[in-house]
Amino acid sequence: MPARRLDGKELAKTMRAEVAAAVADRTAAGKRPPGLAAVIVGENPASQVYVRNKHKAGQDAGLHTTVHTLPADTTQAHLLALVDKLNADPAVHGILVQLPLPKRMDETAVIRAVTPAKDVDCFHPENLGLLAAGHPRYYPCTPHGVVHLLERNGVPTAGQEVVIVGRSNIVGKPLALMLAQKRTASNPAGGDATVTVAHTRTRDLAAVCRRADILVAAAGSPRVITADMVRPGAAVVDVGTNSVNGRLVGDVHEGVADVAGWLSPVPGGVGPMTITMLLVNTLAAARAIDG
Repeated sequence: MPARRLDGKELAKTMRAEVAAAVADRTAAGKRPPGLAAVIVGENPASQVYVRNKHKAGQDAGLHTTVHTLPADTTQAHLLALVDKLNADPAVHGILVQLPLPKRMDETAVIRAVTPAKDVDCFHPENLGLLAAGHPRYYPCTPHGVVHLLERNGVPTAGQEVVIVGRSNIVGKPLALMLAQKRTASNPAGGDATVTVAHTRTRDLAAVCRRADILVAAAGSPRVITADMVRPGAAVVDVGTNSVNGRLVGDVHEGVADVAGWLSPVPGGVGPMTITMLLVNTLAAARAIDG
């Protein structure tokens, strides 16, 4: 039997409607709408698409969204000055600086310049530290999207063995923290799972992957997870977005669909959920800042 579809596109519609209803309630009560400011430097086509999609999703949900587009030759000082201005703007509750930045810029310095309360991407070291301690201010968007994709499709994580292939600061590491932690009132995305973080240097990667009840592919390598690496019936979440001959493909080979119990598609799986969780975080930031 082919794997059941972990449909992020449909779930994103449901969750964005939930955000829109909450925003409408806020504005009806006389509160300002959540404000999301996106900053993009240069003309990277993929970044422009991502920012455009985030902007539209925010507008559709009733957020006040703005996009600040800076030329590729913008100085780091100018970018930091804009971030400082957005930090001080009471109408802005969330700030995202689209990565990657031009190579001559210090991404770490720019990430640290965003005030943690408005860091809705959850990249700031303070927010990552809170996450690691089990007291998150916000959850990183892609890992949080993965958790919701599993939970809302009835795929349990508690007591399960999870293998994450990939150790990036954006997906692999924070997702491992979330899934391994105890679920509490202050940490509702805690997964209570047993988590292994694997990567391209892992000895006998296929054998490690076959242990997984839930396998998350976040290696950034097209079709690296093949059918022989998947336990029959396992839930497989494909976080990969790779361009191959002009086509978007994931980290999971198409043949996995014949083995897995659940499988997220690319596109239409984790991607829409990432944007949705950005809206969730911006709403949370507005509540924390304005009440």
